[in-house]
Amino acid sequence: MSVYRINRLFNGASGRCLDVAVDHGFFGEPAFLAGITDMARTVDVLCDAAPDAVQLTVGQARHLQSRPGKDKPALVLRSDVANVYGPELPSSLFSLAIEAAAETAVRLDAVCLVVNVFDIPGQPDLRRQCLENVVRLQRTCEPLGMPLMVEPLVMKADNDGGAYQVDGDAERITALVRQAVELGADLIKADHTDDPHDYHRVIEVAGLVPVLVRGGGRVPDRQLLQRTSDVLEQGATGIVYGRNIIQHHDPAGITRALMAVLHDQVTVDEALTHVRPAS
Repeated sequence: MSVYRINRLFNGASGRCLDVAVDHGFFGEPAFLAGITDMARTVDVLCDAAPDAVQLTVGQARHLQSRPGKDKPALVLRSDVANVYGPELPSSLFSLAIEAAAETAVRLDAVCLVVNVFDIPGQPDLRRQCLENVVRLQRTCEPLGMPLMVEPLVMKADNDGGAYQVDGDAERITALVRQAVELGADLIKADHTDDPHDYHRVIEVAGLVPVLVRGGGRVPDRQLLQRTSDVLEQGATGIVYGRNIIQHHDPAGITRALMAVLHDQVTVDEALTHVRPAS
């Protein structure tokens, strides 16, 4: 049953999870390599900070799973690659799921697979591709007891100002999250809403499916920790942060700070004591 693997994802005491996403190299964007050019070192640093999970690709999972011992973070395996993250959207967009993803996840001893569902205005075919990926993966994951984490990603019509821009519109986020739940998602990884106090709406439409909140682009430490505290108060079960950790001057420190907020329910000021000052 998938619940057995899900149990390995969440902290036994708090029931929450910090999944550190370091799968950015999968998408072929040069800007995404900042902080992860040396993957072996990146994984070593993260493992020393002991998050609940690390999100990797099939080509990089060995850096985590080859480590001896039973106390390393759980593996969350990225199952799809897409070309939507550049400064300009290509004329032809795709979202491609890897072959035999569920079987590969079992062989790599992953606790779950993660797959995107993109909602970009004017790009209905991309959304169709994503939904087909979810349907196929869900069908192959279920008999293997492999949980499927669906990542509904609501994007703006233009990408001005960065590699890509998410849309924190609660209406769009809740609709896409609900669609993912209806398709059989075991876990949801969703964007934060523009107003963090609206996040209970996302939790409500997800029902019994645990919701982990995406981190998105880099923000100051205090803002990151406060936003984390806010969404947890709204009912989120955990967080999935990437660039806010791996591009930080102290990746281990900010990981420990986030873990303290998640599992020990400390204040933002208390959590900040885990982070060494920038030099």
